[in-house]
Amino acid sequence: MLVRFWGTRGSIAKPGPDTFRFGGNTSCVEVRSDTGTLLVIDCGTGAHGLGQGLMQERPDGMEGSLLISHTHWDHIQGFPFFAPFFAPGHAWDVYGPSGLSGSLRSVLSGQMQHAYFPVTLDQFAATIRYHDLGVGTFRVGDVTVTTHHLNHPALTLAYRLQADGATVVYCCDHEPHAAELASGRGPVSGPDLHYAEFIEEADLVIHDAQYTALEFPAKLGWGHSSVEYAVRLCEEAGVARLVLTHHDPLRNDAAIDLILARVHADLADRGSPLEVMAASEGLVLRTSPSEGPSAEAKAGGGGSQAETPGGPPALVWVADGDLEAALTTALRLEGLPFRVTGDEAQLIEALEQQGASVLLLEPVAHPDGPGLTRRLRESLGNGVAETPVLMLAAEDSLARLDDPLVSEWLVRPMSERFLRARLRAWSLRTPCRWQRALPPGDEERRLRRLDELGLLDTEREERFDRLTRIAAAAFDVPIALISLIDAERQWFKSCHGLATGQTSRDLAFCAHAIAQRSDLLVADTWLDDRFADNPLVLGEPRIRFYAGSPLILDDGTCLGTLCLIDTRPRQLSSTELALLHDLRDLVLLEISPTPWPVAVHRS
Repeated sequence: MLVRFWGTRGSIAKPGPDTFRFGGNTSCVEVRSDTGTLLVIDCGTGAHGLGQGLMQERPDGMEGSLLISHTHWDHIQGFPFFAPFFAPGHAWDVYGPSGLSGSLRSVLSGQMQHAYFPVTLDQFAATIRYHDLGVGTFRVGDVTVTTHHLNHPALTLAYRLQADGATVVYCCDHEPHAAELASGRGPVSGPDLHYAEFIEEADLVIHDAQYTALEFPAKLGWGHSSVEYAVRLCEEAGVARLVLTHHDPLRNDAAIDLILARVHADLADRGSPLEVMAASEGLVLRTSPSEGPSAEAKAGGGGSQAETPGGPPALVWVADGDLEAALTTALRLEGLPFRVTGDEAQLIEALEQQGASVLLLEPVAHPDGPGLTRRLRESLGNGVAETPVLMLAAEDSLARLDDPLVSEWLVRPMSERFLRARLRAWSLRTPCRWQRALPPGDEERRLRRLDELGLLDTEREERFDRLTRIAAAAFDVPIALISLIDAERQWFKSCHGLATGQTSRDLAFCAHAIAQRSDLLVADTWLDDRFADNPLVLGEPRIRFYAGSPLILDDGTCLGTLCLIDTRPRQLSSTELALLHDLRDLVLLEISPTPWPVAVHRS
């Protein structure tokens, strides 16, 4: 399952300069199974950004399920602002606890009365179905959902989600039944033991950790956990990974860092295998099955072991041994079954017997690749008609991009991460929102010119570092780079705020800028299909905003960019864009071997 955090704050939204790393929006988590079942857990203010992203992804309609833990405002304030509810063609099931205050629907409609909000719940254009929950188990698509009552002033449910052989548990808000456990010490018994059994051996637990043990006594009865309690219960229950969430609104990023450092030190002293991290807006995690009891057994499946997800294999036919090794390694690392075939007869036999999740073909192995695809579809009919066909080419000249029978051309060189992302997306029929930039038309001349300048792999120079420092300060961004795009990588002549000196080219935002030879401005990477699944967005440095201005010499050669990176979405004004151009021109003045003026290519 894929888990993405959209809101991590507790009690009240607290966006600002000292909370932007871990997030200021209140609780909202997106969960997707491998087959695409979509669940949203809680609908705090973080749901606004999620709703906008979902509308970008599927504007014409989609199905989803919203699981509400309880109806305190910090968990439902995003409900009236969730864009898919206002769009025809969308269908959502909304689940939550029912209590003395009335049905779930009536409670949600209460905050949308005209005294508080201009639009009523009845004005939603989507199809909305409401389900009142108690303790029990039910199914949402291929996900098994089990509920458990939490210790909170409002009627509150925890959710245990099981799919794809893995288990994710969401527990917000919850107070230890035995107050002494807030210190993280003492025996676990009674209701706390029953609770530990509910989260037992989960692959991922997302847990309320609003207070520390020192703060807890003054907050007794408020319905929240201490960090120490969350860690202790997850250790007791054999949990693999714990994500601390529902950060107190008075807790800034530095305070959360200190808490995490203390937790990690304590775990190291005890030799504990538990992995602990803090939830941050934009954090994406992918769960994998643990070696403990299977999801089916935990759901009451009579102790039977869950089957490993199967399906038809990927069929590989290539002549290049190195390429075959790279493909099979990538497929194996993704956990996708595959089979290597030796000729057309073997390929047809494999398709007749098993079908295929995807066909991987190399033009060198069979120059008539598209013709082969046509013959397979003609001879096997519907059995192969919908099978994605990926052609693997050693260079761009071998790729016939206009061929309608080829789903995608994968042109080398490519990084392992990019290859794995594309294979997984095609095999599982899920969108991959990460695109690699096509090389510009003058690529060979551009690379020769870059080599002639002798800048690649040189030592850091103050004349360049001074400019990236100024850029970072002038635009208040954590990262500013002078990036040069080589054949297979982007290399940083100057790097302010980033530890690495280079990345693979298919990760590079700057590669898109040099391909279009104009400013590239990405206000929010989560909403851009070219970058949303890029590892530099999903992982460190968690790029949310990018602005790159291409470095074009007076002879027309585009070398790379001066770029700005931020971990929060933003826009550039026309004045700021003009300042970026001024700084870019100063970089060009340092690079260009010809005297000023260099050619200025304004967008």
